[in-house]
Amino acid sequence: MENIGSHSEFISKAGKTGKSFLLLYKSGNEQSQCALNAMADAFAGADDTAVFAADVAVVRDIHPVYGVTTVPSLLIFESGNLTSVIKGCQGSDFYKAMAENAIYRAKAQAEGKAPKSVTVYSTPTCSWCNTLKTWLRKNNIPFTDVDISRNQSAAEELVRRSGQQGVPQTDINGEIVVGFDQKKLKELLEIN
Repeated sequence: MENIGSHSEFISKAGKTGKSFLLLYKSGNEQSQCALNAMADAFAGADDTAVFAADVAVVRDIHPVYGVTTVPSLLIFESGNLTSVIKGCQGSDFYKAMAENAIYRAKAQAEGKAPKSVTVYSTPTCSWCNTLKTWLRKNNIPFTDVDISRNQSAAEELVRRSGQQGVPQTDINGEIVVGFDQKKLKELLEIN
């Protein structure tokens, strides 16, 4: 993870291709330190992934550009465009799944394949959520796991998009699958 000093430096280093991550944090803040530690652990060894961090107490020209008002916030970019903002500190497993997903996508693109973007919205006590995630791992499908019990903004966004409050819900390239619908999942993931 590379610390950056300005928005223009981020733009020049992140480029306009592929996936990049920018963690906005504030030094001395416990949640920010949690996110920094978890990100550093998750992306250790992911040298081909563009991962950056900026302390908003020092770098003051990034958060206004993207409308970020709370830190820590992880900004996710695809081909130079902001695609998602994840607020708060997530567990290191969450960030590791993102790192694995980024590596998988880069490898698939290098092989000329169109990688699937898969996000599972779940809660720790949901048995169907665990069944779904086990099934995805068994089929070698990398995914990002969002614990909506710890991320209120993600829960609200999910209800807005799907009209459903229940979990699991899976976002595959922008299409939501509610529940563990293997037939629909296989179709969207192109699994025989």
